[in-house]
Amino acid sequence: MNPLSQAAALLSEQGLDAGGMLARSDIGLWGSSVTVGVSGGADSVGLALLAWLSGRRVVAIQVDHGLRPESPAEGPFVAAQLARFSIPVIQKRVRIEPGPNLEERARIARMAVLGDCATAHTLDDQAETLLANLFRGASLAGVAAMEAGRRHPVLRLRRAELRQLCSALSVEWIEDPSNLDPRFVRNRIRHEVIPLVNEITGRDVAPILARTAGMNREYLEAAGRLADEAREPLELPGVLLRMWLGSKIRECSGLRLSSYHLSGVEGVARGQLRAHNLPDSIVVRRRGDRLELSGPGMPAAWIDLNPGSEER
Repeated sequence: MNPLSQAAALLSEQGLDAGGMLARSDIGLWGSSVTVGVSGGADSVGLALLAWLSGRRVVAIQVDHGLRPESPAEGPFVAAQLARFSIPVIQKRVRIEPGPNLEERARIARMAVLGDCATAHTLDDQAETLLANLFRGASLAGVAAMEAGRRHPVLRLRRAELRQLCSALSVEWIEDPSNLDPRFVRNRIRHEVIPLVNEITGRDVAPILARTAGMNREYLEAAGRLADEAREPLELPGVLLRMWLGSKIRECSGLRLSSYHLSGVEGVARGQLRAHNLPDSIVVRRRGDRLELSGPGMPAAWIDLNPGSEER
């Protein structure tokens, strides 16, 4: 019996349906090989194992943020665990300076390294992200679901399923102590808020929140199509104009703006405000029929407020 068949038989003995998990994943959108971002936690290690069970060649990329003394040893540990499944681990290092927004800056640095790798965001992550973004005053874009596909192939699976997969195959994982640090809002949502809401409602709310995020994604995409078809954006209703502006600003600066900042940008676009200060010291001003975005270390970016006009 080959290793894949042996693993499938072992999982079946323990009541785990690997075929069903694969059917609910989007790993099938990859070709003959899958590149997976692996932190060393149960989610990402479980994703690598699930991809291996699909019969594809799997390559894992592990990013060391250098934030903990033990982190340099984690790459070799992950490599040793996955070597049994012929999954090579490529180790990368990034430098994150101490300071505010540490979690977000670490995420941005990690994603820059991982590129279009498959990541192990699950249904539970969808629910937590919706609440975290809701609490910071995000616009519709912030409370819309991550899009399932090659990049997020296990969004329909639960975190517990990936952990069970690791345990069933006797694969150890790393418990990152920062995942318990109450300084990070997401940790408190995961360990305090959602369990409390489960207790209050008497049900598992994560699937409900994930479904709501999915509906928000549909609304966002439908409204986005309407906004993109507009020849004169300033004639759009406020909510569609803010959505259109948010999309254009993401394209030229990478910023994902809260509803507060989108309202400020709308005010500038409509001539009600002279300027508005965005995160990262970026300032938006109106110059004729265009918005100018400028800030330290970035060339000026422009958003045309009258794209339907043939001349300015």
